[in-house]
Amino acid sequence: MKHKQKELLLLEDVVGLGRKGDLVSGIKPGYVRNFLVPQQKAVVADKRTIRMQEQLKKERDAQAASDRKASEAVKASINGKSFEVTVKVDADGHLYGSVSTADIQAILEKEGVKLEKHMIRIGGAIKKLGTHVIPLKLKEDVEAEVTLKVLPDHPIEEKKNDEKKDAEEKPSEG
Repeated sequence: MKHKQKELLLLEDVVGLGRKGDLVSGIKPGYVRNFLVPQQKAVVADKRTIRMQEQLKKERDAQAASDRKASEAVKASINGKSFEVTVKVDADGHLYGSVSTADIQAILEKEGVKLEKHMIRIGGAIKKLGTHVIPLKLKEDVEAEVTLKVLPDHPIEEKKNDEKKDAEEKPSEG
């Protein structure tokens, strides 16, 4: 079954493509054939489905209002809050591994906040100790921020090499 470059009517929101009720085109045939149609996320647009578009848009508008309300509630409950995570580090304070979006998602879920991974907007995995601001983009473009403190699993000793260098430099000055 070959799909030519036709318009598709989205039956539900698809991240990076469009919203429920949108007509989209220019999609790679493999994505249409292997994902969108089998998962019932889209149908090939024809006269019958074009009539269905108005109903889908009404449903989408109602869903958008509901999503916005839910997102605002989540934002009110977590915006500006601080969370902590303890990670394994070596003697110098370098992390073994990193803190990823999946880790952040799990931390928030423990606090009773369910988010999808794509809503957590860190550029890449966190690889340093300290305090990090985590931007969140909730449904309907509602934005929030949480703070994540990445703590070591054991106390880290101050570097003694720096103290020795300072002591060595002082006598040479005088």
